[in-house]
Amino acid sequence: MRPGSKRRKINVMGSVGPSAALSNESRGIHLRVTWTKWTCQTAIAFTIASLVSAAPAPDDSRRTIMVALRKITESEYRHSIADLFGPDIKISARFEPVQRVDRLLALGSAQQALTSSGFEQYAALAASIADQLTSKEKRATVVTCSPAEAVDETCARQTIEHIGERLFRRPLTPEAVTARVQVASLGGRQSNDFYAGIKLAISSLLMAPEFLFRVEMAEPDPAHPRQYRLDAYSKASRLSFLLWDSAPDDVLLAAAHDGSIHTSAGLENQVSRMLASPRFEDGTRAFFADMFQLDGFENLTKDPAIYPKFNQAVSDSAKEQTLRTTVELLVHQRRDYRDLFTTSETFLNRPLASVYRVPFGAKDWAPYKFPDSAERSGILTQIAFLALNAHANSSSPTRRGIKMNEIFLCQATPDPPAEVDFSKVQDSTKGTVRGRLLDHMSNPGCVGCHKPIDPPGLALEHFDGLGQLRLAENGQPIDVTAELVNNLKLDGSAGLGKYLHDSPRATSCLVGNVYGYGVGHKPDDVEFINNRTKAFEKSGYRFPDLMSQIATSPEFFKVAVPGGTPAPAKSAAAASEKPAPATVKSSKGALRQ
Repeated sequence: MRPGSKRRKINVMGSVGPSAALSNESRGIHLRVTWTKWTCQTAIAFTIASLVSAAPAPDDSRRTIMVALRKITESEYRHSIADLFGPDIKISARFEPVQRVDRLLALGSAQQALTSSGFEQYAALAASIADQLTSKEKRATVVTCSPAEAVDETCARQTIEHIGERLFRRPLTPEAVTARVQVASLGGRQSNDFYAGIKLAISSLLMAPEFLFRVEMAEPDPAHPRQYRLDAYSKASRLSFLLWDSAPDDVLLAAAHDGSIHTSAGLENQVSRMLASPRFEDGTRAFFADMFQLDGFENLTKDPAIYPKFNQAVSDSAKEQTLRTTVELLVHQRRDYRDLFTTSETFLNRPLASVYRVPFGAKDWAPYKFPDSAERSGILTQIAFLALNAHANSSSPTRRGIKMNEIFLCQATPDPPAEVDFSKVQDSTKGTVRGRLLDHMSNPGCVGCHKPIDPPGLALEHFDGLGQLRLAENGQPIDVTAELVNNLKLDGSAGLGKYLHDSPRATSCLVGNVYGYGVGHKPDDVEFINNRTKAFEKSGYRFPDLMSQIATSPEFFKVAVPGGTPAPAKSAAAASEKPAPATVKSSKGALRQ
């Protein structure tokens, strides 16, 4: 629906007469669910306004302020729904693309607005998920009480409070609960079906800004008068999305409720528990999928005449191979992070085996170790990196060099001047890429940028635009020796892998990316990153240890107070009390811990 247009009334609850006793908030929820004669932009404005109106009013030392608003990513959305309601819930949607900021989608999501088409998409998703949850096959795992009749406010309240707390990642306000109970009662009364009413209430929870955005709130810090700290529930969410790529579970919410997450021992206990959970694998996959820029597979194309083996199965498998290799080495085996650049151990399935030209007898994924003759040294020699960073019809040392520096060393390359002629470089019918690039670099205006980016890519020239091994191009042997700007000489992919393995920049880049990914903004404390990098080295470059060190550090929970916000009152005694009362219920059925 275009902005400003109107859609005919979709009356899912029947007419609402003047006698319907709805609170202001429940009227808003009703309007969002029925989508009656509202423009998309108006609906978005109402949604965001409800967030602001729900925030508590300033009250001297009890003042609570919103300090960050980050739209949850597609993987965070999917993992949150699966963890709360079960992996069988189908989410059929194409989410709006996110722009990278400082190399990470996670930083882009912190700046992304909710568009009208995006709101429509979330509304459709909410209705679909609510339909599945209230189906006869699923409803018993979601509504754990037994409704006495079509309108059962006690059962509706119990369901809304528990589901709402998990979705919002904090207890619902009494007003928010009451409003949704009223909507559920109205829907149940008009349809004579309790589950039709609770479906509307669940839909409203899934469309709420408190679910679609990571709302971070700050409160006065009792240990540091006139300063703020993240409140316990915001702290739990920041922790959970970093380590699990999902919302907090009941145990973590309980630690927020009783305040133990604010203590060093309580925080360390939670981090240790979360790192030991199978869900840490989900968090690791999500982080490296972002850092390695594997979302590029969504739009990857290859010339079928040149690369007939490329298809959707190869594309999906290449992404999965890199993630499986990374998780196995860093999480399951707890090996040195730098081994990612030199390992010949990986996983293969049948589509990949065809591209790698190796025999394969297994039915599905199986471990595999490349021989030295294959020249497969580290993840830069896997199809994912090689195919993503190439042209549709040829390899590209320049693209590969740019992305190696950007992804693994956090070094940006400026855009080329608009008037540069690339026709000779891109003419794949003549000579080798190396020769064409050297001719291009003879231009004084080009050598400054190409000198640091082309040599790493030239070291990977034994792999074509799909990542297949080749030793010649147009009948000429390919030279894969290279010399970096520091006069360090490389010999092929093995030399490049060793260079990255030994580079201090590679480890400090990872540390900075983990921190920025977790907090939602570029690292601004150089000393902290340097200290964490030294600690990472002392741990033997173990990735789980790095995550623990960052997740338990005070700097990870630092609050950036919006400009103009007055400091809290000098007396912060009231702020030392527990968070707002909430009953933290244990999960049942699909509502797993």
